[in-house]
Amino acid sequence: MNEKEKMIAGLDYNPSDAELLYDRINVKTLCQYYNQLSPKEFETRKSNLRKIFGKIGENPFVEPNFFCDYGYNIEVGDNFYANHNLVILDCTKVKMGDNVWIGPNCGFYTATHPLNSKERASGIESAKPITVGNNVWFGGNVCVMPGVTIGDNTVIGAGSVVTKDIPSNVLAVGNPCRPIKNVE
Repeated sequence: MNEKEKMIAGLDYNPSDAELLYDRINVKTLCQYYNQLSPKEFETRKSNLRKIFGKIGENPFVEPNFFCDYGYNIEVGDNFYANHNLVILDCTKVKMGDNVWIGPNCGFYTATHPLNSKERASGIESAKPITVGNNVWFGGNVCVMPGVTIGDNTVIGAGSVVTKDIPSNVLAVGNPCRPIKNVE
């Protein structure tokens, strides 16, 4: 396997690999262009998102500024909305269903690094996927950590740090984020 295949598969990989460096530069250039577009350039913004994301449904809307690592690992469904300052570190898959709404200053982080300092200094890293169901709402300043799955019809309260899976049909809040009540 090459480094890109290892990265997507969640295995240890070298992020300094030439192909991965090129991929990051390419998508960061697309993001920079996207972030400079006028709000009046709605169709151009939508077209640019289709170049960034690996898969995108109908009616996507992402407020600038938006940043990601690769783009091709991001899949979003219909009616996706993200407020300002969304960061998706998509070293492996980040899948979001239909009708996902994301508040400002949220981050979705798939990358993980060794706890051992010598291993970490080598630059090797790995990644774990993030999966978000349908009809999920994230309040502002939410961080979703590697390997998390969030069920359908769930609300994640503002300021939460999601370190473990969250089931469907709940309001979940806190650091670490945990369900506090069921929602209909």
